[in-house]
Formats: sequence, C-alpha cells, structure tokens
Amino acid sequence: MKACVRLVVLTLSLLVAPCVAVAQPAGKVTKIGFLMSGSATAMTRNVEAFTHVLRELGYIEGQHMALEQRYDEGRPERLPVLAAELVSLKIEVCVVHTNRVAEAVQQTTTPIPIVMTTAEEPVHFGLAKSLARPGGTITGVAVMPGADMYGKNLEWLTEVLPKGARIGVLFNPASSVNALWLHAMEEAARRLGVTLVPAGVSSAEDFERAFAVMQHENARGFVVLMGDPLFGYRPNHVRINELAVRSGLAAMWVSRSGAETGGLMSYGATTIDRWRRAATYVAKILQGANPGDLPMEQPIKFELVINLKTAKALGGTMPPSLLILADEVIQ
Repeated sequence: MKACVRLVVLTLSLLVAPCVAVAQPAGKVTKIGFLMSGSATAMTRNVEAFTHVLRELGYIEGQHMALEQRYDEGRPERLPVLAAELVSLKIEVCVVHTNRVAEAVQQTTTPIPIVMTTAEEPVHFGLAKSLARPGGTITGVAVMPGADMYGKNLEWLTEVLPKGARIGVLFNPASSVNALWLHAMEEAARRLGVTLVPAGVSSAEDFERAFAVMQHENARGFVVLMGDPLFGYRPNHVRINELAVRSGLAAMWVSRSGAETGGLMSYGATTIDRWRRAATYVAKILQGANPGDLPMEQPIKFELVINLKTAKALGGTMPPSLLILADEVIQ
C-alpha cells in the first residue's frame, strides 16, 4: 500500500488536459515567465515536467514559446526587481510557486495572468476570492496543509521516536504563512498528545541557535514548516539536515527535497504533479481563458519518502510498517 492520497478536486474539467492546443500564428513565439525562489538547478526536474506537458499540448519551446526564467538564488528581497524585469519582456503569463512570489508579480504595474504551483491558502491570504472562481489574475494549484496533513507528519515521526518524545517545529515567526501552519501543527499535536518545541528562525544564521533550543528542550525530532523562502532554498535544506544529523534529531519535511538532501522523511503533495497541472493552466490561458474563471485545484497526490541512509546515520532503524507505506526509500 502506498502513501498516495487522493482528494476531491473542485472541478473535473481541469483534471483532463486539453488534447489539442490552439494553433499559434506563424512565426509567433509566446513568452512565458518563470519567477521562483531558489535556483535554476533545484527546479530543473520541475521545469522539465512543465515543458513536457506543454509539448504534448502543442507548445514547443523555441518554436511556439520561450521560457524566461528568473530565480532569486536565496535572496527573496530580489523578487520585486526580477518581477519587473519579466514584465518588461512582455511575457503573456507568469508561473510562480509560492504566495510571496505571486505578490511580487502582482505589485508590478501590469496585470499579468499568474499560474501558481503552490498557492498557500490563497483565499485566506487574499490571492483569490474563492477556489471555485478566483476572480482575479491568479489561478493554479492551491496547497492547504491543515491539521490533518501535519497530523500525519507528526504521527509518522512519532513512530520512529521514543514514546512520548518531544517534537520541534522549525519555522519563521515573521512569515504569515508559517504562522498559519504552526497553528495547524498545534491542533494536530493536541489531538495526538504530542508536546511541541517551537524553534523560530529568521535567517540561515539562526539555524544553529534553533537546534540548541530544540536540544535544550529535549526534542528528539522536528518538522520543518513550508511556506517561507528560507525553507524553500535547497542549500538551506542541506544545512538543516546536516545540523539535524549532527544533533541526533530526526528531520521531517513537507517538501520532498528535504528527504532528498538528507532529512529522515518527507510527506507532502507531489511536486512534479503540481507542475504538470500548472502547464495545463498555462495552455488554457494562452488559448484565451481568463485566469479568474479557472477553478483552483487542490493536490491529488501525496507521497511519503524515507531516507534510509539518514536513519542509519542517526543510529536507528525504520519500522517495517513505514517502509511498506513509503512511495520511495532512499538507500
């Protein structure tokens, strides 16, 4: 049995990608903007999945469309400048992942359609009027990891820790999205009878101090909250996981990258699947659809990834029940 979980989506029509794209005028090359936190290297697999679906829909890079990619390289303060740069190139649609990046595009003077791969509670944060009818320039995949999903993260983490172990939460107290997820974590912890140890960080320079806090409070593992560029930057994943192993703490991530870079486990929405869905939104917009009329989907696939190499480095073993459930085990 796998850890993939299927959720009810808001609209059936968006689950089936259009079979044929509207023909492009001869010689016209449509510019699609990409604005992301992190680096191009970290996004390679996602971009490949995105362009593959566009090819299937009749949009071939270099013939019908060109991708204009910009990345903040771990410096989110650069996002407004990069957004303005993309707008100046006369892109027809902009693909982003998180709320902070979408807001940077929105703040430019030109109302460009925005397709999101990871819209974090878009209605709560004012990016959409509703999931069924966003009503503005933004659409895409909405991610709302509430108490149930974080409860699953906590539940699986407790299975590899001593009974009654305290569990840390690594988060950015300045992030409104992190604040929302922390509340969800607290709800899940109350339901499961888990004692949490919050460890706030505002920059990478705070990581070591946060680990000292978790160790002082006798945490045996921790969950990294999503939704802040600080935790979306892959080099920070590597650093956090190095500190986790050094401190003897089991790291649980919502992002698959967390397990790939040395964390013990990750459980969250399948990233590649969200990027594939984003490509179908882009195709619809290029064919004339209004983003405000395109319902926002919720993820339909989730995956559990276990890093067995990290488990061995921590001196423990993984329960066979978890290994059976895992979608992937990294040796």
